[in-house]
Amino acid sequence: MANTRTAPSGTPTNVSQKHNQGGIGESTLRPDGTLKVTGEFAYSSDMWHEDMLWGQTLRSPVAHAEIASIDISEALALPGVYSVLTYADLPAEMKNYGLEIQDTPVLANGRVRHHGEPVALVAADHPETARRAAAKIKVDYKELPLVTDEASALAPGAPLIHEGRDDHHAGHVPHPNIVHRQPIIRGNVEEARKRADVIVEGEYTFGMQDQAFLGPESGLAVPGEDGGVDLYVATQWLHSDLRQIAPVLGLPEEKVRMTLSGVGGAFGGREDISMQIHACLLALATNKPVKMVYNRFESFFGHVHRHPAKLYYEHGATKDGKLTHMKCRIVLDGGAYASASPAVVGNASSLSVGPYIVEDVDIEAVALYTNNPPCGAMRGFGAVQACFAYEAQMDKLAAKLGMDPVEFRQLNAMEQGTVMPTGQVVDSPAPVAELLRRVKARPLPPERQWESAGEGADVRALPGGLSNTTHGEGVVRGVGYAVGIKNVGFSEGFDDYSTARVRLEVIGGEAVAMVHTAMAEVGQGGVTVHAQIARTELGVTHVTIHPADTQVGSAGSTSASRQTYMTGGAVKNTCEAVREKVLEIGRRKNGSYHPAWATAELLLEGGKVVTDGGEVLADIAELLEGEDAIDIELEFRHRPTVAFDLVTGQGDGHVQYTFAAHRAVVEVDTELGLVKVVELACAQDVGKALNPLSVVGQIQGGTTQGLGVAVMEEIIVDPKTAKVRNPSFTDYLIPTILDTPSIPVDYLELADPNAPYGLRGLGEAPTLSSTPAVLAAIRAATGLELNKTPIRPEALTGTL
Repeated sequence: MANTRTAPSGTPTNVSQKHNQGGIGESTLRPDGTLKVTGEFAYSSDMWHEDMLWGQTLRSPVAHAEIASIDISEALALPGVYSVLTYADLPAEMKNYGLEIQDTPVLANGRVRHHGEPVALVAADHPETARRAAAKIKVDYKELPLVTDEASALAPGAPLIHEGRDDHHAGHVPHPNIVHRQPIIRGNVEEARKRADVIVEGEYTFGMQDQAFLGPESGLAVPGEDGGVDLYVATQWLHSDLRQIAPVLGLPEEKVRMTLSGVGGAFGGREDISMQIHACLLALATNKPVKMVYNRFESFFGHVHRHPAKLYYEHGATKDGKLTHMKCRIVLDGGAYASASPAVVGNASSLSVGPYIVEDVDIEAVALYTNNPPCGAMRGFGAVQACFAYEAQMDKLAAKLGMDPVEFRQLNAMEQGTVMPTGQVVDSPAPVAELLRRVKARPLPPERQWESAGEGADVRALPGGLSNTTHGEGVVRGVGYAVGIKNVGFSEGFDDYSTARVRLEVIGGEAVAMVHTAMAEVGQGGVTVHAQIARTELGVTHVTIHPADTQVGSAGSTSASRQTYMTGGAVKNTCEAVREKVLEIGRRKNGSYHPAWATAELLLEGGKVVTDGGEVLADIAELLEGEDAIDIELEFRHRPTVAFDLVTGQGDGHVQYTFAAHRAVVEVDTELGLVKVVELACAQDVGKALNPLSVVGQIQGGTTQGLGVAVMEEIIVDPKTAKVRNPSFTDYLIPTILDTPSIPVDYLELADPNAPYGLRGLGEAPTLSSTPAVLAAIRAATGLELNKTPIRPEALTGTL
């Protein structure tokens, strides 16, 4: 059992970078970077095993139906097929799984609840044979009435997506088709409304966004001689997968050994189970290794998406621009299964006011069960949808008051000491006004650059780009601003911790550190930062990162902007414990030779033990020569949080807040409805930039995902059939390099005294404010209200 060390407090550690090259604060190169850009990196879909079989999933072609019968005889008769499994073949009493609510069947049990739900599995000696066999399975579906929106979900006599619910949310929701409901009440909105000189209302629609990671779901399951299974998989949370996989296999957790394989992006879409259980079931049934790789079409059905939402807002303000109150209702479509919907509701409600001071609020957020595709975690996690709405409201208020939209926001901006609607005090820097000032102060890019370029004009600078549809006629510039607030880490009383094991030993006459965690490296650069932390704390040059697996304690999920804070904190604390062991050895061996061993503050720098004054006392490798390796595993926890009250929403529910602001500059062809985002500048407080280059990369990546949902990204679900209409990258568009504008980044380093090194989680915040900034700029260019995202050409030309 690992020990627990409390989170550090006080000012960030003062680290001498002069001696510890490659430590925190430096833009060290990623160890996997060259391999990825040259195509040599091994992703999970590249794995291979001698004599392996290929797995294939049969999925429902309808969204809601009873399964009257399943006939697998033709599939089994196909040469090369080793196994066909249905719900009846599941080996354990537990046949469901889920992140929080175990409501998702491993395979459909007499009923399918969404388009693409898994119904049967096939293992064959060739992937094409497996696909052909799956197509030969005959399923008799008896279609049932659909639930597709709030009206149909809550109508009298509405079909219940899950009958007989007994989960811990069931007792406090007003209808079984509501997964979770979170109200937040503070102050008195009715009284505050009387003080308002202006009131604005808005109804906003946020589309369903896909994570669109480039590496499809994939993994390799290998049966073990002990009756267990080894699973190599691309995921975001090894130990959460383990807790869900083992019970449905009927195995103890120690017999399900998981190792992280190369992950081609995640963004929340790998936090839920996809093919993990299915591959293990087929491997155990055939006693052969089984590989599963989804194609892009299947990937759209193999993971959850961002919740589409309807948001209803009312804000009031005095004539001098001070916000008086806010009332809102947020309705999230969770689809057929719960996934992370309860936590998304908590985020959407608690962050729905934005980074502003509003003393009187009346907030309600709900997530629905419907027959639409399941929705769950995606970068921004409930705060994205809310930010889109409250920032549109800020622009409406500013316009109605005749105020500059940035100055209006600054007037109402929260700061350190502000009380959130939940009653939680923001106890670390909240530089909202300063972030807005910085993006506004940037010089604007030149207008109509294609005109000044003459014959050298680049058509890619025009709306429509290489399609050559416009030559500048009807092109209008717009500038828009937005700012957002995001929580960091798991909230609402969740026991959020990470584990790190650090080993220090002498190899070839040099002190070498090995860092072992279960952190999923999904592209965020965690393996780089862990090595930087080890170099900083242990004064070594060579650091090995052990492959992530379940042979070490949990690192939690690579989500919620938490990994550098949490697993980075675990690595830091464990390295500190290892460092103390080194100093104990030094005192034992050399303490009698120099008084500094007993009196001075000692550091490990540049392979040496040194005093805080820089005097060298010993060589680390020489101290450890003849000693056993120092090997320590410790857990790290952040300060505790509490669940929000189910009636008032009060409670210190979050660990840390993070902020980002954007200025978008767009040029819009108002005749053709084409948009060119020229620049999308960002300012963000990161607390401490452990790796400045990675910080900028994360901010630019999050900004680009926000751009995508502003102007192009949406999963289209047919409202009549609840079927996905665009499950491909041909029809589901994501920004390419030609769509992505210049993204200048300005980051602040205002330390959070409660966090390791004073850092802030940073990966999600830029995804919030980039979307409403782009929408605000398009509104400024067109004069249209535009309350739905993404914005399509027909919305700008009036040809809907």
